[in-house]
Amino acid sequence: MKSVLSTQLWSDCFLLLPALCQASSRHCDARDSAPTVTLASGVLVGTTTSLPSATAVVNKFLGVPFADSPPERFSPPQDPRPWSQPLSVLAVKPACIQQWPAAQEARDLLQRLWNNPGGPPPAESEDCLYLNVFAPSTAPPPGGRAIMFWLFGGSLQWGQASNLWYDGSVLAAYQDVIVVAPNYRTNVFGFSNSPQLPLASRNAGFLDQRQALAWVQANIVHFGGDPSKVTIFGWSAGGTSVDNLVTTTPKDPPFRAAIMESGQNTYGVYFPKGVGIAAWQSLVEALNCSAVRDALACVRAADAMKIKEIIEVASLPFIPTVDNITELANPSQARSERRIANVPLMIGTTAQDGRTPLGPNNLTAFLETAFPDEPKLRADIVAAYPIGQGGLNTEYDIISQIITDFGSQCVSGLLASRNIEAGYPTWRFIFNATFPNNEAFPNGGAYHGTQVPLVFGTYPSVNVTAQEAALSSYMQAAWAGFAKNPERGPGWNQVGSFDGVDLGLLGQGGSAGVTVMKSAEVDLRCGIYREAFERRRIFY
Repeated sequence: MKSVLSTQLWSDCFLLLPALCQASSRHCDARDSAPTVTLASGVLVGTTTSLPSATAVVNKFLGVPFADSPPERFSPPQDPRPWSQPLSVLAVKPACIQQWPAAQEARDLLQRLWNNPGGPPPAESEDCLYLNVFAPSTAPPPGGRAIMFWLFGGSLQWGQASNLWYDGSVLAAYQDVIVVAPNYRTNVFGFSNSPQLPLASRNAGFLDQRQALAWVQANIVHFGGDPSKVTIFGWSAGGTSVDNLVTTTPKDPPFRAAIMESGQNTYGVYFPKGVGIAAWQSLVEALNCSAVRDALACVRAADAMKIKEIIEVASLPFIPTVDNITELANPSQARSERRIANVPLMIGTTAQDGRTPLGPNNLTAFLETAFPDEPKLRADIVAAYPIGQGGLNTEYDIISQIITDFGSQCVSGLLASRNIEAGYPTWRFIFNATFPNNEAFPNGGAYHGTQVPLVFGTYPSVNVTAQEAALSSYMQAAWAGFAKNPERGPGWNQVGSFDGVDLGLLGQGGSAGVTVMKSAEVDLRCGIYREAFERRRIFY
């Protein structure tokens, strides 16, 4: 047990709230008496983390089974099997099998940026349906604590709940909430597109998320939580997943609020019809399963690492299937007709969400690829992004801003507007701050995902600036405050209020808090994309 705890202590020290950890007395402790929780499935034995000046030690339960694992390949998750002896949940479990780009440069970049920054790359396995729980050790308030249920990002192709960015210890210790972070299957293992599977079973990854939410409803009371106080939040594909949950659970949702960070699933997403099924057929052929009577059984019997190799080398796109259960054909219509979960929403992006060091640098080629059948839109875009103005000094700068606007900022603004028009309380933010210790590439700005470690308080503990520490504390309080009282909001004006002064800019101009501005002043170019957003929807 001590060797496991010593590994955890190293991780805990890395993840201490940096504003409080610069002193020479910085330390981490694990208590001798391990926390235990008794569930219907069996007894869990966890570990603890102590953070400086926190009022509560944090109980951590790492690698808790929320489903039978490993699951049957490509099938929906099943309830976990009970265990007879106390189960030690002291260390994180492997990621589900991930799919990375075939191009080495792109693979290296994605893994460096988002495959556990600051820590070793995770092990991968089909035995992965586990979650992590971070809960204050003190007695909960009457009725129980609020729960923040985190869904990781990764284009539904990769990602894991145990990324060091997603450690919930700081939020639990300083904000008195419970953080739950589950794994879920991605790529072909989560979204196989196999025509042999029932339609309702093809989005196993989304079903994993629902299984984890059901586990929270059944068990979180034993950790001091109130199952009626769940807020779902996620980044990138995690934000997409949050949107899916909101739009597909109009009655009795297992959550009462939602936060989408740089991800949504309602507008502007496009895939050619049949691309997912074509990817499945390519995998079947590559595994020599085409001539077999039961191709699904043949693929199920194949080695998992062989499948991973095939889908990565061929860059096969496995995407969700429209089943109108976990993925709607028209979520925009469902929202406008109020056929979605009636919950408050917080949605936002980063100021340079579309900027990466490997971005394209030929504007004409990019526009023809991105908008092949829309010459008027291409012309409008060129006119709206004049080179040499507003920091757009190169074609790379222009393309990065187009991706930010079309793929993130403008579409989030549209969704926020439509949400408030439908009568759902909505708050919007843009994160616009950069810090040397979190700059993964030169001139990256507030690139995709940079807000996440500030929300969790897990940014690097070296070279911390006063603004970074204070802004992180502010954002933690805003996110947790929203989870505790969604109707009150995160602390700035609701969308559609105060004559359009309704957009919270986080970290703007060196601020350690929020600057509220007119959204119209920030969304100057968004009008040119409105028709495209309304016209485009996922075609599988």
